[in-house]
Amino acid sequence: MTQRHIATVQPLPSSILHNSAAVRSQHTRAATKIAVQFMSRKLRSFNRRTVVGVTPDIA
Repeated sequence: MTQRHIATVQPLPSSILHNSAAVRSQHTRAATKIAVQFMSRKLRSFNRRTVVGVTPDIA
């Protein structure tokens, strides 16, 4: 599964890209969102494995 990461909603010219605080904050928000999604997937996976491992012991 290949993911395409897009940091900005609207593409910007490269001259603006490297010197605008607004663009930097937009990239930071996008990177934070990607990191949170990654951690959520990892935690969900861990919780699923934990539930599967505990359920047979209870029964």
